[in-house]
Amino acid sequence: MSAYQYLDVEQHDHVALVRFNRPESCNALHYDILVEIERCAFAFRDDAETRVVIFTGAGRHFSAGADLDEFRADRSQPLVVQRRRQRAGERALHALLGIDQITIGAWNGGALGGGACLATAMDFRIGAEDCFIQYPEIDLGMNLMWQSLPLTIHLLGPTRAKRLVIGGERVQSPTLLAWGLLEEIVPGATLIERAFAFAQTYVDKSPIAAQMIKRSVNQVSGALDRALMHMDADQNLFALTTADQRAAAEAYLNQRPPRFRGE
Repeated sequence: MSAYQYLDVEQHDHVALVRFNRPESCNALHYDILVEIERCAFAFRDDAETRVVIFTGAGRHFSAGADLDEFRADRSQPLVVQRRRQRAGERALHALLGIDQITIGAWNGGALGGGACLATAMDFRIGAEDCFIQYPEIDLGMNLMWQSLPLTIHLLGPTRAKRLVIGGERVQSPTLLAWGLLEEIVPGATLIERAFAFAQTYVDKSPIAAQMIKRSVNQVSGALDRALMHMDADQNLFALTTADQRAAAEAYLNQRPPRFRGE
């Protein structure tokens, strides 16, 4: 029996393949799958054989982001509980970033919101031709959470990060390749095969040296990230109290554009 309900994990010599496995919901991220992602990432700590971990989504999409049905249900919880549950994504993201092994995102279809956060937490990303990114939080009257904003800035620079996170633009694979967010684009049918081929370069390197270098690069590039972003979950809870967010939620449910008043 699998150790996980919402993840499939396969081992292929020195490479592990992890699939987010909620295809019926486009791999939407609810609390339980985020806990499993965190636990799965921690499981690689004592794994001396795995040198590369590939992450992908079962079905059409990498991940549609936060599960909005659960998100709405959580609002009935006491605020102290909401605050803790809001941080499940943050914990999962930091667990992914903390994986010693090289990580590769085999990016199929959409990576939206929290799904985009997971994609940007990978060391490398191979994209299917149909892959795209979008942060819809802005149109729901919310900020981006999970302490993930610095990742977008590090990878794309301030201007493009603003286009994505403030503008809410949907950006397709050719532009993602031009921006440097993807290493390459391949047909969807060969995505996993190509991810394994890409992984082989890093399987063949000294794992001790490679993992030390990875950790050093991440420390240099993101030394202040957690200190600067430690309040983003609380900012999100504040955003949920605004009239603009209520208007955005109503507009989303009724499939019409929201009207924001700055209130």
